[in-house]
Amino acid sequence: MSESTHTHDSTEGSAIPTPRRRRTKLGIVGAGAVGATLAYASLMRGAAQTVALYDINGAKVRAEALDLAHGIQFMPMAKVEGSDDVAVLADSDVIVFTAGAKQKPGQSRLDLAGTTIGIVKTILPQLVEVAPHAVHIMVTNPVDVVTYAALKVSGLPPNQLFGSGTVLDSSRLRFLLAEHTGVAAQSIHAYVVGEHGDSELPLWSSASIGSVPLLQWRDEHGDLALDEETRERIATDVVQSAYRIIEGKGATNYAIGLAGTRVLEAVVNDEGRILPVSSLLDDYYGISDVCLSVPAIVHAGGVGSRVEVPMTDSELAGLRSSADAVRATARNFGF
Repeated sequence: MSESTHTHDSTEGSAIPTPRRRRTKLGIVGAGAVGATLAYASLMRGAAQTVALYDINGAKVRAEALDLAHGIQFMPMAKVEGSDDVAVLADSDVIVFTAGAKQKPGQSRLDLAGTTIGIVKTILPQLVEVAPHAVHIMVTNPVDVVTYAALKVSGLPPNQLFGSGTVLDSSRLRFLLAEHTGVAAQSIHAYVVGEHGDSELPLWSSASIGSVPLLQWRDEHGDLALDEETRERIATDVVQSAYRIIEGKGATNYAIGLAGTRVLEAVVNDEGRILPVSSLLDDYYGISDVCLSVPAIVHAGGVGSRVEVPMTDSELAGLRSSADAVRATARNFGF
């Protein structure tokens, strides 16, 4: 809710209310391809009034901030800062962590774990010190293992730190379904759950297109549009798409920048939006003590209730298998 102060207009002799709105500060750790793109997307969407970038490469981060600031005339008004001093993130409302080892062609996300966890151990305690009330969103791979490690390192409550999870994967799934059916992606409701990686799985049984169950959707000839073979091909495409992009251009940045912005908007706007983010599960269909993506309510306090989406036996088995894979990797790194 906005507050008001009063200024005195000497010509009229009356008090004029001046609105004072709360100004949201977004902190971004890492000014690489993902961090810079996320900053750009957030500014374009007016997600925050202050965007602060932190990176250990001072010249790089200051240049990115200056480049972004030069375009402020063409987007919602905001302030952009960049520094190699973590103090630039002081009092952030939301901090998005994008720093990490760069994924190489053919390399799985889990292969990145060791290096990225080391970065988290170094930087995260400093973030908690300068912005103790911030909600932290991890957007660095392998996001599930990194999110679990970050919770252990930081001591933050599970609602206050979570990962971007399969928000991007779910967007890729909806894009491919839109291409196949000729229906707008915005009218398709389908989630990818589990690891943000090779063991993830789509929840076909609960997916829908314009309130029609996806498995009952028919094409223009009246035939079922998504048989098992088509679904398997689409699911494989979802998993492999990141590898194809990395092979072609070295990194994924546009879609994850938009996906990350959508997640942080749910926090700063207290939306209560259901998103498949990666969070610490506690008896979710019997799954506990692992960070995994399932639909959850995201609001100003971070991640709230996990939504127990109805699943078939095979879907639940796939989710449990995915949990085992992530948990095994976490154990390999001492968590």
